[in-house]
Amino acid sequence: MSTRIEYDLLLVGGSPSNLTLAYHFLELAKESGKEFSICILEKGKEFGSHVMSGAVSNPHVLKKIWPNYEELGFPIEAVCNDSNFSVLGVRNKFDMPSFMYPKELDKTGYFVLTLSYVTGWMAKQVQEKAKDVPNVAIDLFTGFAAHGVVFEDGRVAGVQVSEQARSEEDYVYAKFTAFGDKGFISRDVIDHFKLRDCPQIWSVGVKEVWQCNQNYEGKVWHTLGWPLLDGTFGGGFVYGMKDNKLTIGMVISLDSPDPNMNPQLKLQQYKEHPWIQEMIKGGKLLKYGAALLPEGGYYSLPKKFAVPGAVLLGDALGVLDVKQLAGIDRSMECGYVAAEVLHDALIKQDYSEAALAPYQERLTNSFVVKESYKDRYFRWAFIENPRLLGEYLPTVTSGIDNDGHPFMGMLKVGLKNPFRAAGDGIRSLSLIEGIKDIGPIKYEADYKHIIPSFVAPKYDQPDYDKTTIYSRPDAVFYASTKYHEGNKHIDEFNADVCVTCIQKYEGLGKTTPCVADCTAEVHRIDIIDDLKRHGMSLENCIHCRTCEIVCPEVNLRVRPTEQGSGPDFLGL
Repeated sequence: MSTRIEYDLLLVGGSPSNLTLAYHFLELAKESGKEFSICILEKGKEFGSHVMSGAVSNPHVLKKIWPNYEELGFPIEAVCNDSNFSVLGVRNKFDMPSFMYPKELDKTGYFVLTLSYVTGWMAKQVQEKAKDVPNVAIDLFTGFAAHGVVFEDGRVAGVQVSEQARSEEDYVYAKFTAFGDKGFISRDVIDHFKLRDCPQIWSVGVKEVWQCNQNYEGKVWHTLGWPLLDGTFGGGFVYGMKDNKLTIGMVISLDSPDPNMNPQLKLQQYKEHPWIQEMIKGGKLLKYGAALLPEGGYYSLPKKFAVPGAVLLGDALGVLDVKQLAGIDRSMECGYVAAEVLHDALIKQDYSEAALAPYQERLTNSFVVKESYKDRYFRWAFIENPRLLGEYLPTVTSGIDNDGHPFMGMLKVGLKNPFRAAGDGIRSLSLIEGIKDIGPIKYEADYKHIIPSFVAPKYDQPDYDKTTIYSRPDAVFYASTKYHEGNKHIDEFNADVCVTCIQKYEGLGKTTPCVADCTAEVHRIDIIDDLKRHGMSLENCIHCRTCEIVCPEVNLRVRPTEQGSGPDFLGL
């Protein structure tokens, strides 16, 4: 006879938000002396193996939770001592004076981090803290994913922990469940309770880590321009780390009009720039990976941050601030606040939705939501006016390439249509800075922005070292993917829909978005009985969910893998 497995608190995902929650909850439980049981489920083979981020982070929340972080060996790659915002032409780079870009982009004093290592460190701190709190029984399980949400009597009761549930042992139940995932499973909570009126919109981050021959420790660049000169929102980043390592990456919004945008190829084009070529000359690629970022901001936040039996944290909630390029500290703050609210509710044995209401109230009054509100129109400014990135930015970068200065390009923009350019500039700046209030906005799903016939502009690139550029199949090797036999974690709902989609895009001389925009080498087109059909090489998947977001027919879903399968992002 199977036994129902039940905890007081179930944390889905070994994320910074959930690990912060667990650690602070242990602190509170030590003070209260009450007995509790906690379970943390992490789908990766170890904590951090499925975590990837830029990352340059404000350490203020870290210092609040772990004031002795240095003594505990917190893994810092560097402290930013040289922060730059640069515009790239095809050949040249221009570092903007600080007065010309938002002060939030000045990362001086921030920590340059490898988030996978940080997550592993946090898990270790939770385990060490638990030794000092005998009244709390805590289980940390790696290689266990949540495959479905259990709803009972109008509340979240737990999760299903195997793809094929056959008995009670395939479920984990809890009085309260916290979701800190990137939407793999939390989306079902949001959909079930109809929490989101404005869709979440997404970008994909693609990143490489290089071993270089020069030291760039503490130097940080965020870039605009090349190779995103087709109207797609996004930019690049280069972070100098210790031991002559360099992070090179791009964040590219998935509302691109280009159905064949190809994020991994964009990263290679970024690296072809002479500025980056000089930095990686004679270097060696160490790691590659990709991950989604929720970038809808304030208006994509769920109407409720908590529902009966559950709370949403971090990326599940969508607290990333795109304007400030900040998400880690916000996710950790979610975990910190949630720990106090959940501890209080469990002590009172109050399992009602009302008991969780302070979670949203406190976050709303914190920097997390206040700053999100201030930056609420940042993405909308670029969606509302496609000229900003599709027309003005390429003209500005042409000035950088022609005379090394963007102002010549800006002059061309002004001379071409001075009244329109001035009006666009005033309007966009007022939205970006949150000065103008236009009321609530509503995004369209990313795939709805695709223009099937879109033709991206072509540019002649200078010479580059071809040994520094990697094809998509080769890049997968550096993501260290490993899957169990019989791995089938992407659902294709209707094969005939894919056939029609392939015919449509091939009729326009293109391939389908799922094939083109895959950050690994998963989706392919097979010819079966003289008919072109969608196929998948799932052993290559790096679990980023880009294919699902850009599928024009909403015909794919990426599910969590089993047994710790997937990429190994440790070191990213």
